[in-house]
Amino acid sequence: MSAVSDTDTVSFLHVRHRLVGVARRVLGGPADAEDVVQDAWVRWQESDRSVVRDPTAFLTTTTARLALNVGGSARVRHETDFGASSPEIVDAAADPVRDAERGEAVAHALATVCETLSPTERAVYVLREAFDYPHRRISEVVGLSEANVRQVARRARRRLDGEPHGTADPGTHARLVEAFVAAARTGDLPRLERELAA
Repeated sequence: MSAVSDTDTVSFLHVRHRLVGVARRVLGGPADAEDVVQDAWVRWQESDRSVVRDPTAFLTTTTARLALNVGGSARVRHETDFGASSPEIVDAAADPVRDAERGEAVAHALATVCETLSPTERAVYVLREAFDYPHRRISEVVGLSEANVRQVARRARRRLDGEPHGTADPGTHARLVEAFVAAARTGDLPRLERELAA
């Protein structure tokens, strides 16, 4: 791990507010979001920053992955503590507005993915960046070699740095949002894989 330079620190601080927003949209709670952003700071310090071409993309992706991992761990703990057959526990503190905003953020992000990426790029990008799939597993889902999957992932990240090139097909977008949300909330990854591979 190299020492964190002033430039590296400024790069992090410049996007910190955005990172908190990303974590909050995934997790909901401000305390959990702050913990995730702190973990992202540690990852930033431990990373080889000399090879990071886009600090904002790196930090945003890292934060999203960490938040999804925390959310998934909480879901697993909940299922372990209460059992799959237990009645659903109603969260009295649930905020419908926050949930709606989170859903809108996911829908908007996936619309950008649909508008910018080809179906193969979309599948590789979503599985890799949002669900941290290994390249080998993605290659099985999309029917490409592992080397090709790595190339497609790089190309998808570059394309997403630009402007969207078209409009998302409403049906494709709706199905992807539904499958993505189900995968994030319930762990139904096979359904998401089927939708992306279709």
